[in-house]
Amino acid sequence: MIRSTRQRAAVVAVFDELDGFHSAQEVHARLRAAGDTVGLSTVYRAVQALVDDGELDSIRTDSGEAVYRRCSTQHHHHLVCRHCGRTVEVAGPAVERWADRVADEHGFTEVSHTLEIFGTCTACSSVVPGRGEVAPAG
Repeated sequence: MIRSTRQRAAVVAVFDELDGFHSAQEVHARLRAAGDTVGLSTVYRAVQALVDDGELDSIRTDSGEAVYRRCSTQHHHHLVCRHCGRTVEVAGPAVERWADRVADEHGFTEVSHTLEIFGTCTACSSVVPGRGEVAPAG
């Protein structure tokens, strides 16, 4: 168990207020805007400690940036909107069976995996590309 610090508690409090995935830089900016003097490197360390401790989930975006969020403790996968960042946790029993079968076929044990599916959510699909306006219904 990692010891609790004021900085770690502040980072946890920010994630408790957020939906979806956010970068360490975004968390740092929120803390600074609230008057906290925590440094960016401290935020990165706190975020990594929270990931290591299972309190935050981490994924890499299409661009390779690491982003984080609070989520459930049971194994799951994510659907992530590449435009707004909306994220949905999904179970993937077929993925679990496939991963187990592939690992077994190649003699691997104690395997783990992550799966993020990137796409466009319904709300972002209704936006007219390039203009940022909502398409008329109908």
